[in-house]
Amino acid sequence: MTTPRLDTETLRRLPKAVLHDHLDGGLRPSTVVELADTVGHTLPTTDPDELAAWYVEAADSGDLVRYIATFEHTLAVMQTREGLLRTAEEYVLDLAADGVVYGEVRYAPELMTKGGLTLPEVVEAVQEGLAAGMAKAAATGTPVRVGTLLCGMRMFDRTRETADLVVAFRDAGVVGFDIAGAEDGFPAADHLDAFEHLRRESVPFTIHAGEAHGLPSIHQAVQLCGAQRIGHGVRITEDIVDGKLGRLAGWVRDRRIALEMCPTSNLQTGAAGSIATHPITALKDLGFRVTLNTDNRLVSGTTMTREMSLLVEQAGWTVEDLRTVTVNAVKSAFLPFDERNALLRDVVLPGYDSVR
Repeated sequence: MTTPRLDTETLRRLPKAVLHDHLDGGLRPSTVVELADTVGHTLPTTDPDELAAWYVEAADSGDLVRYIATFEHTLAVMQTREGLLRTAEEYVLDLAADGVVYGEVRYAPELMTKGGLTLPEVVEAVQEGLAAGMAKAAATGTPVRVGTLLCGMRMFDRTRETADLVVAFRDAGVVGFDIAGAEDGFPAADHLDAFEHLRRESVPFTIHAGEAHGLPSIHQAVQLCGAQRIGHGVRITEDIVDGKLGRLAGWVRDRRIALEMCPTSNLQTGAAGSIATHPITALKDLGFRVTLNTDNRLVSGTTMTREMSLLVEQAGWTVEDLRTVTVNAVKSAFLPFDERNALLRDVVLPGYDSVR
């Protein structure tokens, strides 16, 4: 059997599933420019190509705090119903063009109320935009399903309010909860009330952990808060010595707690040194349920196709490796079991079989 040539076009056609992608980190540069002009917000540049380059340069600082600060300009244009409708619809269409068949988009509603929208109005606008994008993608023969994760910000005190919002919209496209923001100094355990409420309501959630802060943040997320998935989690390697897993690493692997890994983003924030040495490869080989994600497509200047290409070119990944992380993502999606199985059976596995 010959090994298929994994050129960019082949990779683009492969069915993909992305679980960790921020709405406010994935806008089209041209859209940011146009919406900024509409609302009177000043950008570093009004040239879309230059703005795209500015984002990547700023994010390449190796500093998570500065990385997060780049969101000032995208959030500025997402404070109106019109801005949210457009960015959500374009988000879906961009995923479809990249070969994504299932995505979970996350954002913090509390960061989008400066224009006068209420929290429910923010969610309603985003869901309407996502639905419009899914309808257009299906009509052009590139169907994609997108679920929503609402984020609480760990630096603030509205996480329980956001958790209530997830419960309220759980039958309207919102599939789960996340807690985001600067990790160091803002432990997830400070928001136990929100997580306990979600568990009582049988709502799944993921937690950003193990990127800017180490093993204690992963331990809190899993053992105290009860996260079903971990956002990033690259520093789980600190509990692995010469291939031998410590108790926390073993718990995460053995319970199939998915790691939402974002290679390019991790390089930018200093959580990893290179694509070739990124923990995603070693963790995959050790049997962890690793998934491949983009995190912030505008900020990182990336796509799922690009993330796959980098791993193929710099870490020696094969189509089987890509299939593994895609299957992992679908298995870990916040969808009912039968729907995950149908997506695997009818879409993902046939798509990978076609390039063998």
